[in-house]
Amino acid sequence: MFALPEATIPQMQSALAAGTITSRDLVNGYLARIAAYDQAGPAINAISTINPAALAEADRCDAERRAGKPHGALHGIPVIVKDNYETAGMQTAAGSASLAGWIPPADATLVARLRRAGAIIIAKSNMHEFAYGITTLGSLFGQTRNPYSPDRNPGGSSGGTGAAIAANFAAVGMGSDTCGSIRIPAAHNSLAGIRPTQGLTSRTGIIPLSHTQDIGGPMGRSVTDIAIVLDAVAGYDPADAQTAESIGNIPPSYTDALRPGSLQGARIGLLGELFGTDPEDAEIAAIVRTAAAEMAGLGAEVIEVTIPDLDALLIDRLGGGLVLAQDFKFDLDAYLASRPTAPVRSLAEVLASGLFHKSVEGHLRNSQAVESRDTKEYWQHLAKREQLRWAILQAMADFRVDALAYPPIRRKANLVGEIQYGSNCRLSANSGLPAIVVPAGFTPDGLPVGIELLGRAWSEARLIGLAFAYEQATHHRRVPPGMPALAGTP
Repeated sequence: MFALPEATIPQMQSALAAGTITSRDLVNGYLARIAAYDQAGPAINAISTINPAALAEADRCDAERRAGKPHGALHGIPVIVKDNYETAGMQTAAGSASLAGWIPPADATLVARLRRAGAIIIAKSNMHEFAYGITTLGSLFGQTRNPYSPDRNPGGSSGGTGAAIAANFAAVGMGSDTCGSIRIPAAHNSLAGIRPTQGLTSRTGIIPLSHTQDIGGPMGRSVTDIAIVLDAVAGYDPADAQTAESIGNIPPSYTDALRPGSLQGARIGLLGELFGTDPEDAEIAAIVRTAAAEMAGLGAEVIEVTIPDLDALLIDRLGGGLVLAQDFKFDLDAYLASRPTAPVRSLAEVLASGLFHKSVEGHLRNSQAVESRDTKEYWQHLAKREQLRWAILQAMADFRVDALAYPPIRRKANLVGEIQYGSNCRLSANSGLPAIVVPAGFTPDGLPVGIELLGRAWSEARLIGLAFAYEQATHHRRVPPGMPALAGTP
């Protein structure tokens, strides 16, 4: 019998095709779980708003299916998108009270592509305010909690998506990653998540944090599901010139890479510099090294890799976030200026309104204080990113590896209200190279751990294959405790 919790997209499509379930059943089942576990039960607070038209859209999908006209791999499948994705008919606020109530007139490009593939946007998810943090806290929705331990954070900034998909509130979800915002929640919620090569997916209609680093991508309970979604959303968008680089670099289908033997003969490089040296890093490092040993047992050759002067390439006077911090004001101001219906027109107006969480105030004011990006320091750090990418690619060539492996975050999810340390977000974010996270196990106290694999530009298919082979052999993902199937639902 079909069971909604942990069902994959292919399992849902098979049940829909067989008439075992309907899209209305799926939507109702997920809405029941949201009602039971998001504000009640564990009260993880992952959902910002529910699509009031979700059931009507499900009925339309069911009618199309009965008529023999399903129109995409996601036809009738409920999907959650992050609160910084413009979604027609639904509030889009980037987690900030300063944008409360704003409903954009059109969908972000990636939302439009999901709909074109048949997806039902069932809900929007909470996020760290303006995507400027990794614990998912904001003035509009408060704190999202980790479904594996509600006293801990779910990662961020796409922590609402991560917590929601882990808790089985939809089939799959969309996040955005400026520096770890897909990969950290994936690690903290026992999910697969991918940050694509910069330019593979469109930024159009995603409220910006940094145009040089922002990118959207999927998070799911299986590598199969994120491959299916990547097929739907990847590709050239005339409104985002950066995506022109994707032409000629997208395979016929990322699902072709879903082969269980993909680790056989692969070479994986353990990047020791990112495992950490503090005693607090040891717990996660041990689990990720065990995961690498499991990959070796599946036929991969695992070797230690070093990148000369890596710390110097990753760190600046703002800990690696200088370009992001200097981009934010100018990118947000340009975005808001082009959205005349938005309730605020600039970062200065956000600050003047007082409608923001005190935890992001320092970030907002530091960015507001930047007078110009046309400075020697800014351009030097953009050039430094090229040097980082070349250093990564040279190390991969010299050591003849298919991917670099390391923890996406060196510490387990911290208690709510405490600072989360240990992010390894910058290697992929600053270089623009793709990285995938897949569940690697759990700490002794039951908190999820992920392993990140970084590859060459446009190597998403190879990364998906490696992650799929590991996932299928180990099945590390577990259902969050205290969130069982509900009576009367699929």
